[in-house]
Order: sequence, then C-alpha cells, then structure tokens
Amino acid sequence: MDPDVDALLAEQRDYYRAGAAQYDRPYEQVKELRDLLAAVDELPIAGDVLELACGTGQWTARLAARARSVTAVDAADEVLALARARTASPTVSFIEADLFAWQPPRRYDTVFFAFWLSHVPPTRFADFWDTVAAALAPGGKAIFIDDGPAAAAAAEEEILANQPAPAALRRLDDGSQYRIVKVFHDARTLTDDLTALGWSARIRPVAWNFIGIAEPPTAVG
Repeated sequence: MDPDVDALLAEQRDYYRAGAAQYDRPYEQVKELRDLLAAVDELPIAGDVLELACGTGQWTARLAARARSVTAVDAADEVLALARARTASPTVSFIEADLFAWQPPRRYDTVFFAFWLSHVPPTRFADFWDTVAAALAPGGKAIFIDDGPAAAAAAEEEILANQPAPAALRRLDDGSQYRIVKVFHDARTLTDDLTALGWSARIRPVAWNFIGIAEPPTAVG
C-alpha cells in the first residue's frame, strides 16, 4: 500500500466525520440529486442489498423499500448515527467499517453505492471491484451512481494537482479544509475499465452524473 494514498484516504474519512452535519445540504439544494434519488425506484434493486458508503442514509430508506434486507456500511460513525435516525426499519442493519479493509461476510443480490466510486483511488480500483464481486450472489448486480466529468466544472470544490491520487479540496462551515479523493469517471472509459476486469457494464449519463449497472465476471458466481 502507498502511505501517501493512505494519508489521503484518512483525510477523506476525517472530512466526512467532521462534516456529517453538512452532508445532506446538497440534497436539499440540488434538484438533480433529488431526481437521482427518485431514479432508484426504476432500478433493478431486489433481494438482499449491500449498500457501500451509505452516508447519512439518503439512499438507504429507498433501497429498503425495494429490498428484502439492507446492510449499510460506512467508515464514519457520525454519518451512521444520522442514517440510523433516518432509517427506522427492522430490515436495515448498519456496519461501521473501512471499505478498503472490510470484506463482506456473506453474499447479496444487489450491491449499491452512490457517490462512492469517485472516492476510490485508481490504484485501489481493481481491488474494490474484486470486493464487490465477492459480495454478489450468483446472478447479482452492482448498481452505482456518481459524478461524471461535467460535474467537475459545476463543482464548488477546488481540484488539486500533484496529489497521490486525483483529489479535491473541500471546506466546512467552520473553515477547516480537507483533501478528498475525487475521480470524475467518464462513462465510456469506466465501461472499458470494467470490461477489462471481466465485468459486463451498462452506464448511462444523467445530467452531469451517471447511473451504472454491472454484472461480475462469470467465474465469480
């Protein structure tokens, strides 16, 4: 592992812990995000669902409405506390874990993650998708939503150069600032990258975001 990438990821985790109270603000302010939340109802989410990087649970309740069960994982206990308060369902369970170290203890019909793939350093990309594949039951699908390249121009954050991974600088209301990993994936390139790993992926742009559905290499199932 690269210690510089590890330090960047630790700073990213600190940002989400310190900024938990501000996490939901974009969902209140940006119509496109609310439209993406509504789009979950049209996605093939079913069975037992694993949600990675669940944040404050904006997506979790919508997943629970479609699923038999939801296991929601995040590394920041501060956002998990908000997610638990938002999602009072007996079919939802929460786990605090570092997604770069955690291994799923079982398999799921759906693995879902929203605005998380852009926080995965390129050097961890293949390992991350191996984890997703290991979490999927035979016939299962990964469903993911994130920012495309157009979001970089619209973002209010500062894009940083000369970092150990593509990164941006984010500021909180108290004036503190943190580096985070931020990879603005192009839908076509991301599809090619997943194909190279053996996945079958369909990724469609939605405004400056994208929605992807991917099936793992057949050998995994």
